[in-house]
Amino acid sequence: MKKIIYPIVASLLLSFAGCQSQKETPAQEEETVSPEMFVRVSGTDLIQPDGQKLLIRGTNLGNWLNPEGYMFGFNKTNSPGRINQMLCELVGPDFTAEFWQTFKDNYITAEDIRFIAETGANTIRLPFHYKLFTDEDYMGLTANQDGFARIDSVVNWCRETGLYLILDMHDAPGGQTGDNIDDSYGYPWLFDSEASQQLFCDIWKKIADYYKNEPIILGYELINEPIAPYFSNMEELNAKLEPLHKRAVAAIREVDTNHIILLGGAQWNGNFRPFTDATYDDKIMYTCHRYGGEATKAAIQEIIDFRDKVNLPMYMGEIGHNTEAWQNAFCHVMEENNIGWTFWPYKKLDGSSFMGINAPENWDQVVAFSEAPRGTYKEIRDARPDQETIKKALAGFIENSKCKNCVPQEGYIRSLGLQVNE
Repeated sequence: MKKIIYPIVASLLLSFAGCQSQKETPAQEEETVSPEMFVRVSGTDLIQPDGQKLLIRGTNLGNWLNPEGYMFGFNKTNSPGRINQMLCELVGPDFTAEFWQTFKDNYITAEDIRFIAETGANTIRLPFHYKLFTDEDYMGLTANQDGFARIDSVVNWCRETGLYLILDMHDAPGGQTGDNIDDSYGYPWLFDSEASQQLFCDIWKKIADYYKNEPIILGYELINEPIAPYFSNMEELNAKLEPLHKRAVAAIREVDTNHIILLGGAQWNGNFRPFTDATYDDKIMYTCHRYGGEATKAAIQEIIDFRDKVNLPMYMGEIGHNTEAWQNAFCHVMEENNIGWTFWPYKKLDGSSFMGINAPENWDQVVAFSEAPRGTYKEIRDARPDQETIKKALAGFIENSKCKNCVPQEGYIRSLGLQVNE
């Protein structure tokens, strides 16, 4: 890999190489694609258009369209909204907006997708924030959000490399989890808000209409990790999950009858007991998550039993941050039990991912500000470091996050049964 070079801040932040505007017409609009061109469900299997079984093996593009604090080395500043607020306090809103635009242009590119394909992976899961499809303030834009343009770029790169793509709404209107991962206000308001539920369904219908003729997209994952286990009314919230699924599926089916719809369990995609009906749609699969525990079949027997009972596919959408020996053992367990997987994440600061990002010079000062008390304006002023130093550090992070400057985590990749080209 190339040595890290720190660019001039102005040139980095003004050289936008990625897509900058939202497309006006849906992908594949000119012609309707035959249903046989899409991945389909057959019992507990996924079947590709050529009739071959598909066992998902891949990774997640986490942190790109839904920033998460720990991937930058932050602790308390851990959600997209809090990261943006911190950066605005650190370097001002104008530089922050430029940072986000350049970050989106460089963090994931065609080179990254080619690297993933070369490992032998066959699928990418793409987490995204619902705000990318509204005019709410998000990642440097306050109108004309670029959600479709960003996803279009990944669709094109996946088509070029033969990878399938799963679209994952990681942050839903109102918040579906009630923790930092959904960018919420500490409670899953989605399940108590009619306005949020309607917006949720409207966005999915809009996405489905746009991509209805795109077979590279394997399916739509409605919501990530709904309903954290911290709430006294957890069971009441759990009971609202399946009705919301049905409502969103019905909205999608008004415009798209081809794509598979992925449904995650409650409590970190691990609890499938709230689901009582698997027959309301003929293209459903389920998705679970797991970090830690024993790398054995017994550890996921309840998930396997649910899968077999409903006779539909099950896929491990997130797993990772463990030892290479554990990952290797658990990959074998999943594959022996017909459960595909996408490891989390593809790229982050340091390791435990496909690609490691080296911290740029003075990044410790950015981290220190993110952790400092900032509850009053005086505390913000007292904690704020030298502006030019910090701007160079932020530009350095973007430069280091480019695929050519990342460090492939070869042991990590090989532990998944994938390969690293020398």
